Amino acid sequence: MNMGLRESAGERSIQGADDGAAVVAEQRPRRRVLDLAVRSPVLDDTVHARLLLPRHWARDAARRWPVLWLLHGAGVGADRHTAWSDHTDIEELTEDADVIVVMPDGGPCGNYTDWWNRGDGGAPKWETFHLAELRQILERGYRAGSDRAVAGNAMGGLGAMAYAARHRGMFRAAASFSGPVHTLHRDPDGLDVADLVELGVAIGASSLDWTDVWGDPAEQQTVWRQHNPYDLAGRLSGVRLHLSAGDGEPGPYDPRPSATDRDVVESLVSTVSREFAAKLGKLGIPVTTRFYKGTHTWPYWRRELRAALPGLLEEIS
Repeated sequence: MNMGLRESAGERSIQGADDGAAVVAEQRPRRRVLDLAVRSPVLDDTVHARLLLPRHWARDAARRWPVLWLLHGAGVGADRHTAWSDHTDIEELTEDADVIVVMPDGGPCGNYTDWWNRGDGGAPKWETFHLAELRQILERGYRAGSDRAVAGNAMGGLGAMAYAARHRGMFRAAASFSGPVHTLHRDPDGLDVADLVELGVAIGASSLDWTDVWGDPAEQQTVWRQHNPYDLAGRLSGVRLHLSAGDGEPGPYDPRPSATDRDVVESLVSTVSREFAAKLGKLGIPVTTRFYKGTHTWPYWRRELRAALPGLLEEIS
């Protein structure tokens, strides 16, 4: 049942973020689902976030709730903030969980970062939108607490690990499902993570230059390293970590395969996930891993979410 659209400036006032970011509309499509439209100065746009609210949530409650952030992968269309609801059973899995689940729009190819834009900065600033603007809005108007976990698939897996590393103490747990978590991995004879960034920008924002994200990987290598989970691995000490990826070969959730059906994207993220896990091991930082036969598709991420969710919730509940 659609419970309607409501302008936040009407019946009540929700305190916005420090820079003026504010909720301009809410929609309640289902009992636990609350969709927000947020006007963001750092994105120069109005974007959306979906919340799954705990059973006894109330806007005027005396308590606060822990928060699980779920980040989506690259993709076009206006429904990116609904991806986890559309493709997994996250609503059913968290029916009895005493947490707020936040599923924000991360853009078609935002890479969960403030874009470098040839050194000039400016929009889009996805990292600032999520971890400053939206976080402040949730804490000030929706009873979100300070115990947080973050997980994501594909580009969202990169974002989960980068956010946890770049903002020490903000997240108690982080999980990557098929995330390109070593952005400077090089393969002269094959696909690189830089190629994925270039391809994502070409598909999602063809009018932009892919080097606007972090610059050229060679010429602006310092900028890339500042956002690369592999290079930031030491900053993840104390965070409960989980990594999973398929090997790119057709697995149990794929149609009847042929001998040529190897998924090169999933093969790449498997390689870099293993490299990242090895780096964490050398640093003495615990991480749980699940490497399996499979491709870069939602049926596997649905399964991996089910496997990782208990640990993520345990850390913040």
